[in-house]
Amino acid sequence: MSIGERTSKTIKACTTAALLLIAPGMLKSAAAHARAASVESWQDQDAQDREQEKRDREQEARDREQEKRDREQEARDRAQEKVERLQELYDDGREALDDDEFDKAAAKFSELADMNGPQTDAALYWKAYAQNKLGKKDSALATIADFKKRFPQSRWAKDTSVLELEVKESTGQKVNPDGNTEELKLLALRGCMQSDPEKCLPAVEKMLNGTASPKVKSNALFLLAQSGSPQARDIIAKIAKGQGNPDLQRKAIQYLGISGGERSRQILQDVYGSTADPAVKRDIIHAWMISGDRDHLFAAAKGEKDESLRTEAIRQLGLVHAPDQLRQLYQSETSSEVKKAILQAFFLSGDAKFLGEAAQNEKDPEVRRSAIHNLGLVHSEDARQALENIYAKETDRENKEAVLNALFIQNNAHALVTIARAEKDPELKKAAVSKLALMHSKEGADYLMELLQK
Repeated sequence: MSIGERTSKTIKACTTAALLLIAPGMLKSAAAHARAASVESWQDQDAQDREQEKRDREQEARDREQEKRDREQEARDRAQEKVERLQELYDDGREALDDDEFDKAAAKFSELADMNGPQTDAALYWKAYAQNKLGKKDSALATIADFKKRFPQSRWAKDTSVLELEVKESTGQKVNPDGNTEELKLLALRGCMQSDPEKCLPAVEKMLNGTASPKVKSNALFLLAQSGSPQARDIIAKIAKGQGNPDLQRKAIQYLGISGGERSRQILQDVYGSTADPAVKRDIIHAWMISGDRDHLFAAAKGEKDESLRTEAIRQLGLVHAPDQLRQLYQSETSSEVKKAILQAFFLSGDAKFLGEAAQNEKDPEVRRSAIHNLGLVHSEDARQALENIYAKETDRENKEAVLNALFIQNNAHALVTIARAEKDPELKKAAVSKLALMHSKEGADYLMELLQK
């Protein structure tokens, strides 16, 4: 063997020996690295799984909360539908009475009484009233007996007792009155109030406390409200304070609002301060709106403890265009729901400037989105410009989506096309395009065609 061969073999042997000495360490190190990487990967996956589980639980909680809100809303909707149905039956029955359609009136009030709502006592009274007009004395007395058994403390009790006396004293003949009789009474009433109101007032008051038709009583109240006589105002004030049945009280309040004047407003304020009935207070708030009484509406909007009544007073302030009072309320208000009501009142008054300020500066996100929504309901150049400016500066996705909805409500296709062209966020761009697809706009249709041709 040559020296070169021996040298080569020696090098190979040394290399092999060295590798045998080094390999175990290298293998251990590689294995350790592999184990560490595996552990790290497992830990990362475990962390991701835990994070996903957390998100899933949070989503489930949100879903449960949404289901709860949906059920509550469904219950409120059903309750509201029942309230509306009850009121519809009552209004239909009263209209039938005014038209002398007593069969129809009796049927409507009978259905209303069977529903056992808050107007059941009134329904039974008017049912008996219609039955009496039809000459059905026994039926009328049976309905009156049902009323007296179930509602002895009702405010309709006095009217029902008067009606019972009339039924019992009648001859038993059919007393469906000739329409001319009602017309004659109305003519006599108007003539009497014009020629000698002071002499006529006792007869009018007696008519209001008797069994005259709703039409005649309503006209009597209206004439009293139009009269400048102090005695006439005293009579209508007593009825507005609840001396008569609830229907008469509501009419008295309404006519005081229509007649206006300081004396009428003072009567309404006295009744508002003395009653605990929310329905009566709501009627007075409407009467203040009819008379344009900003001061009393503002006082109710500030001081009323019942939030629903406060909200109603705020709404009526919007209808009488009272921006200064609404601004004062908004600046001092802490309730999000009441703030939303104030923003709606600004929409009713068409004040786009304040809505734009609230939409940009309000800290509460829900209230801010409410301002944006109400801006969409105002169809003016100021409102359109405000929405476009808000979108350009906005960074919050939900607020941007709210602006898109508001522009859609405004039917502002131009702004939506402009936004869709410039928007880099694919979801927001998609939202703008989806709204354009629902709008009948040439500019919008032209842009959609551009997208199809790309």
